[in-house]
Amino acid sequence: MAITPTVDLTPARHAGDHRQGSRVRRIAGMAKANALLLTRNRMTLAYAFIFPLIPLAWLLVGDRGDTTFGIMSMTNVLLLAALFPVYYNMLSQTVTRRDELVLKRFRSGESSDNDLLASIAIPGIAVMLIVSLLAVAIAPAFGQPLPANPIVLLVAVLVIATAFAGLAFWTAAWTRNAEAARVTSLPILMLAIVGSLRAVFPESVHPYLELTPGAAIEALVRIAWFGQDLDGISLTFAQTFTEAGRPLAVLVGWLVLAAVLTKRSMRWEPRG
Repeated sequence: MAITPTVDLTPARHAGDHRQGSRVRRIAGMAKANALLLTRNRMTLAYAFIFPLIPLAWLLVGDRGDTTFGIMSMTNVLLLAALFPVYYNMLSQTVTRRDELVLKRFRSGESSDNDLLASIAIPGIAVMLIVSLLAVAIAPAFGQPLPANPIVLLVAVLVIATAFAGLAFWTAAWTRNAEAARVTSLPILMLAIVGSLRAVFPESVHPYLELTPGAAIEALVRIAWFGQDLDGISLTFAQTFTEAGRPLAVLVGWLVLAAVLTKRSMRWEPRG
């Protein structure tokens, strides 16, 4: 009877696990360093944690528990959290590190391009999560409800943060220096803000505005936090999952577009 030889794959498996573990530790170490740099700048820290929560003050203007003011305020909280601690902070950080040749030095070691980008993105995404949790905790004090579907809201915050991180890297690819970031960031800022103001535009342009990141954020706040569709009709818990599909798909589409364009055009050294 023929004996089939066996191959012990345990060493190879352990080697793969070790490499994966080393990569995770490497990304975590770089992300921790980036987070420390964020905390050392008081102005950046204020923009990250305080500025996004300012729209909650608008709830003092309307009637306690007013849904319209609630949707507007929570939308702007998430929008500002996506634009400042995630998008603009990552954009300026990436461009500055590139000009200082930090990214080039890291790429010459064991870190891959994805490792570098992940380490820059993680602190900003974490800040947006913290700001979102603070908004959830503070909202009831202004007469606003707790999220109708916390699961969808959590997924929405993660997708929003990741999409704007991708947009930050894409913008960095064609930003000459940190000073120029104030100008090159304007198209994304306007795209986000215009989308969140969809209600003030004629209905004929609403289908186009719904494809913007800002409109997707506003829709997700309505659905996940207030349990309403775009027409203000109440949704059941199960229906919120279905309704959230379209705005989430819009944000994922922006993320994929940004990732593809970043891969094609990202610069790791200063422009000549």
